[in-house]
Amino acid sequence: MKLRKISAAASAAVVLALTATACGSGSDSGSNGDKINIGIKFDQPGLGLKTPDGTYAGFDVDVARYVAKELGFAEEKINWKQAPSAERENMIKNGDVKFIVGTYSITEKRLKEVDFAGPYFVTHQDLLVRADDNSITKVEDLNSKKLCSVTGSTSAQNVKDKLAPKADLQQLGGYSECLTGLENKAVDALTTDASILAGYASQKEHQGKFKLAGLSLSDENYGIGLKKGDADLKGKINKALEKMVSDGTWDKLVKQHFGPSGYKNDPAPKITG
Repeated sequence: MKLRKISAAASAAVVLALTATACGSGSDSGSNGDKINIGIKFDQPGLGLKTPDGTYAGFDVDVARYVAKELGFAEEKINWKQAPSAERENMIKNGDVKFIVGTYSITEKRLKEVDFAGPYFVTHQDLLVRADDNSITKVEDLNSKKLCSVTGSTSAQNVKDKLAPKADLQQLGGYSECLTGLENKAVDALTTDASILAGYASQKEHQGKFKLAGLSLSDENYGIGLKKGDADLKGKINKALEKMVSDGTWDKLVKQHFGPSGYKNDPAPKITG
């Protein structure tokens, strides 16, 4: 009788262990019970920004909210995770997030590691200049100018290496520092994706101070990154994106987040993912 009790207890322990393992498996796929982990940027105004009061705002954030709702997750069921550019692939592969919406350009290199739904937005590398500066109308004009971008930026190096080799490249720690330099005339232009530049220019404290040069120095197709091989999730996200465009939400969000900068966006792209 004593042996049976021990066996029963052992069996119960095994069942509990298996149950715990099953419950924990959700975190490996970016979800936790009835919640979902979504990666966004925390430091890009107009796209993905964590505000001082702890809320999240921006075009990418609203796209993520829309997609999550279509997947069955209300706002309060979302766990927002900061997704630095260098960590995005690892976060997806490790299951830290279900998907990432964070100025995530679809490239051949990245497609070897993760899958993408979309694209949901097309932008181009551009320049941000002072609103009253008409001396920069083409990229070659930068050869006699001071160009700012963040340290390690591929955008800045693209200009320096291929387009304006005589530009005086200033690499600072963050885009905010570049904006301060641009306003104070310490630099003449800031370069990165036009959508990111438009987000900064649209902030209340910056409105009217800057303008985009309107140059298309590269094509960037933003997609929603997810674990490689998850065809079911990819299909559901693509359906959500198609609905977001067809019901007018996409246009509404673009005007809301980029309109104040005067940014002329491309039309909603055809989903190919």
